[in-house]
Amino acid sequence: YNEEIDMFIYHSCQTAIQFCLETKSFAVARLYNDEKAMGMHIHDCYEIYFSISGGKQFLIDNRMYEFEPGDIFFINQFESHYLSKIDRMTHERIVVSIYPDYLKKLSTSETDLDRCFSCRDTTFGHKISLSAEERQRFTYYIHKLSEYKGFGQDIMDQAAFLELMTYLNRIFISRCVQMPETEQKAKANKSGPHHSQIDEILSYINQHLSENMTIPILASQFYLSSSYLCKIFKDATGTTINRYITARRISRAKILLAEGHSVAETSTLCGFGDYSNFLKSFTKIVGISPKKYASYEH
Repeated sequence: YNEEIDMFIYHSCQTAIQFCLETKSFAVARLYNDEKAMGMHIHDCYEIYFSISGGKQFLIDNRMYEFEPGDIFFINQFESHYLSKIDRMTHERIVVSIYPDYLKKLSTSETDLDRCFSCRDTTFGHKISLSAEERQRFTYYIHKLSEYKGFGQDIMDQAAFLELMTYLNRIFISRCVQMPETEQKAKANKSGPHHSQIDEILSYINQHLSENMTIPILASQFYLSSSYLCKIFKDATGTTINRYITARRISRAKILLAEGHSVAETSTLCGFGDYSNFLKSFTKIVGISPKKYASYEH
């Protein structure tokens, strides 16, 4: 995938996300090693992440993934995610940002294009590994998005996007059905000696977001010293415990606000003891205030 791509393809993830949200459609970014990876974040669009070269580890909600070139991830709008332990010298990737309602409107009763973002179970998560042929087909569709100019460009871009999403969902569905249980277990155990323990910690955090949760409380829960807990968590996830807890609480807050809960009520239900801290944290991670977010149609 070394051919020159037209300017329709952005070279900044944040710019692509902004375009996606403003137009309520989709945008594509090809990122190189000089594009700094974003910290733990959540945004209001789906994300398809394709690794071209380099890479190491992805943390999505309470699941960690080791990844290699050719791996592709599907992330929905409420899932906090963080790219960590990457090879900053060689890491190239393609990120497709998609406005959820745009994809749902393009779906039919027989073809749910939303499936790769909404279908999750305990054995099959966000990642699939593409074969050489599938990678070639994926990049073919990405090229088609920048191929047409002038009259009819919007229709042709949407047609290419529909082909891409149909193709990826077909792969996703086939992997869900075909992956043997032994392979699923093998993949789940690839992330190092502390993987199962970190999984338990992440699961505990996600189940107790509304409660007072400090590092000493977590350390006591898992019979670890605070310093050791912080070390293995940072080593495994690439981020700190406090940053992860805040990101997960904000993710939960977005859901509650979309359901009609008040800002004050949401702050309490998400475990923020300080209302002003909730306002500050939400605005920093999401980009707008919780009150403004609540006023949007979801």
